[in-house]
Amino acid sequence: MNVSVKPGKLIKGQTGDWEVVIGMEIHAQVTSKSKLFSGASTEFGGEPNSHVSLVDAAMPGMLPVINEECVRQAVRTGLGLNAQINLRSVFDRKNYFYPDSPQGYQISQYKSPVVGEGEIVVELDGGKTATIGIERLHLEQDAGKLLHDQSPTMSYVDLNRCGVALMEIVSKPDIRDAEQAKAYVTKMRSILRYLGTCDGDMEKGSLRADVNVSVRKPGGPLGTRCEIKNMNSINFIGQAIEYEARRQIEIIEDGGAIDQETRLFDPNKGETRSMRSKEEAHDYRYFPDPDLLPLEFTQSYVDALKAELPELPDQKKARFIESLGLSPYDAGVLVAERESAVFYETVLDGLADKTRDGKLAANWVINELFGRLNKEGHGITDSPVSAAQLAAIVDLIGEGTISGKIAKDLFEIVWTEGGDPRELVEARGMKQVTDLSAIEKVVDDIIAGNPDKVAQAKAKPQLAGWFVGQVMKQSGGKANPQAVNDLLKAKLGI
Repeated sequence: MNVSVKPGKLIKGQTGDWEVVIGMEIHAQVTSKSKLFSGASTEFGGEPNSHVSLVDAAMPGMLPVINEECVRQAVRTGLGLNAQINLRSVFDRKNYFYPDSPQGYQISQYKSPVVGEGEIVVELDGGKTATIGIERLHLEQDAGKLLHDQSPTMSYVDLNRCGVALMEIVSKPDIRDAEQAKAYVTKMRSILRYLGTCDGDMEKGSLRADVNVSVRKPGGPLGTRCEIKNMNSINFIGQAIEYEARRQIEIIEDGGAIDQETRLFDPNKGETRSMRSKEEAHDYRYFPDPDLLPLEFTQSYVDALKAELPELPDQKKARFIESLGLSPYDAGVLVAERESAVFYETVLDGLADKTRDGKLAANWVINELFGRLNKEGHGITDSPVSAAQLAAIVDLIGEGTISGKIAKDLFEIVWTEGGDPRELVEARGMKQVTDLSAIEKVVDDIIAGNPDKVAQAKAKPQLAGWFVGQVMKQSGGKANPQAVNDLLKAKLGI
């Protein structure tokens, strides 16, 4: 698969420009009620070691049994990434000792992963896009968790997470700067959440990334890479890349060499620090797991899963632009999170005329609702204004019952007090005045009281806007702006 790599922002050093080359390994916890090879619960939290089966604890004679739901979710994710699905894949043992991994090895996939090459398109500032290649997606077990702060002399181990299914999604080294890297993780998280294959909760560790960073002169050979482990914040990923790239450039320009190593990012200091020298794959002594048969399924199984995939962000965005006439920016904002897209589509379903008011509804969802939610720290799922209420407000504007200004007052009432927007408009006398005779008296009074402004408007018709503003003010925003405009033009003879 040929992916055109988008040039990124070059970094200026003492010896000229440098290019950053970034590859990423995203570890996404599979949405499944039980673990990859056991029936133990995957629920987050719980008392330490309360979600552990004999298989997870590696008791003698315990054999792993593959969880079909995890395989299904991995295949669905591969399809969502436009990737090759391998009908035959093999589980391997990756051998290393660590206290929170009781088996002394991790069951993973090495040479024959379940998903092969794919790609995703990410949106960048200024309406630009970049296509990032996917190298592979494989299934593997997560490790447990060591707790070092429970005792002054011992470390405790919690195996609740041990054996939970992870998808490791490995990108090609196609990412060229921190902005592209952040956009890549954001888009990947969005796709996973649309598919329902990972909840994408980075705070709980459901999604974390290892970031490989190297630098080179533009177009030169690849440099030595360093891997920054276990990043669980999109902003921190951006900061870590910026710092690490500059660190490597300074070392090379001072005549030093980059050691291939694993590093950690310290968000408090905004810097990376060395953790250990990097192992190569052969150090893990991979070999096929003797307790698990190769994973095989038919093309018809894959085709059936593909047919049931939900509409993904790129498809939804294209549909919003084509059928509703939304701008690429507005459509992109609405589809970025599945919940936002669901809310907007629920608003659309409640409109009397989708094609007429789809753009107006988008403006209200993005500018009024999202703006207010961000300001008050709410998420879309706990919005005080429901999709049905917002649809009613947009309908009232579209049919000319209320003006845009009255609609903002109505939105405020619904936000703070709740209620049915149509009933509120009736009960509080908020209807727009479209009766020309009622508006005419106000127009005549303003024209009579401002002869100098009349002369100016006749000389420069665009100054008639001042009169429209005055009429709207005196009518408490209830006059229909179009009716006022037409009346003024007739009276002023412009």
